[in-house]
Amino acid sequence: MQNDKSKLKNDFKKRLYNFTLKLIDFIDKLPNDNVSRRMGDQLLRSGTSIIGNYIEGQSSSSKKDFINFFNHSLKSSNESKLWFAILRDSKRSDFKKTEWFLRELDEISNIFGSSILTLKGRK
Repeated sequence: MQNDKSKLKNDFKKRLYNFTLKLIDFIDKLPNDNVSRRMGDQLLRSGTSIIGNYIEGQSSSSKKDFINFFNHSLKSSNESKLWFAILRDSKRSDFKKTEWFLRELDEISNIFGSSILTLKGRK
């Protein structure tokens, strides 16, 4: 059972890492106008914060801190969905690529949300 948990954690960390690399590539290819650059900056902050808080949470000193870092990752994931939706709807990004990111963020948010509920003993 512990090996399964370790594998799931490792797989999720790899998924977040690969998501972040794709995010950087996506942002790098946005149009080079003021609005797109600013929105890309916001997306870079919120999108990279997901894995940053996840990794930091792995070394937290208490369950409360661990849950807090997961909450921050969840909030960053939800904020990133907003920026992707705005980029998509303002036609500043490739529709198909943006939809992939939105689906991936939905799944990531669901994983964090479910984990938080489990950690709090509500699931």
